[in-house]
Amino acid sequence: LAPNSKLDTLQAAILRVKLRHLSEWNAKRRSLALLYQAGLDGVGDLILPADITEPRNVHHLFVVRSKRRDALRAFLAERGINAGLHYPIAPHRQPFAEKVLGHREGDFPVAEALARTVLSLPISHELSSEQILKVCEEIRHFFARPAHA
Repeated sequence: LAPNSKLDTLQAAILRVKLRHLSEWNAKRRSLALLYQAGLDGVGDLILPADITEPRNVHHLFVVRSKRRDALRAFLAERGINAGLHYPIAPHRQPFAEKVLGHREGDFPVAEALARTVLSLPISHELSSEQILKVCEEIRHFFARPAHA
């Protein structure tokens, strides 16, 4: 049975206030995503989101891909920039899928490649344009260095 989950009164009151700002916050994330797109286009081996101007995309996450993902993430962390790994394990490699469904490494190579390369850059309506531009600057600096550095 699925749990019966309902908002309590306090959560509902907070959500009611926050919902008034939703359109504004979505617009802010869209503008920040455009800054990322402009600041990172053609940088290193980065693959940027393809649907950047899709009007329904509110950019809850800004996910890029790089074969140097782990090194880039460490580089950013050293500079106080938290980039996330939201999808570090391909779904078919989760213990349930391997044990119950019998999936193994190599069964879904595209999903496995994505799990090794995706990185979520910081994006929030609370971030400033200057902060996004700083992330872009650090990423450009990372890719300007030799790969072994």
